[in-house]
Amino acid sequence: MAQAKIHAGACGFSTIVTATPEGRRKVQLKIESECPNIKRLESELTEVDINEEYKAKIGAGKVYETFRKYCPHVSCPVTSGVLKAMEVACGFNLPKDAKIEVSK
Repeated sequence: MAQAKIHAGACGFSTIVTATPEGRRKVQLKIESECPNIKRLESELTEVDINEEYKAKIGAGKVYETFRKYCPHVSCPVTSGVLKAMEVACGFNLPKDAKIEVSK
């Protein structure tokens, strides 16, 4: 199991993603968000085939397709956070924080 806590930025919304591997291919997802847009996809994005996601190009795959339906903000970091949690849960990546620092 892996968990990602995502603080999206200027919107002020936070999301917690819990990814639990089920067998060799499936990952169970639990997404809990303060964001009204992400809340709408919580019940739809509950199981993903990690192998299909890992092979997909950026913007493709079930995670991106689901986010495209509900999330109007193209730079929302929650999509990446979901994918990172899945990778770590399945042993495809190490549990290291990713960070975006923005300044003007």
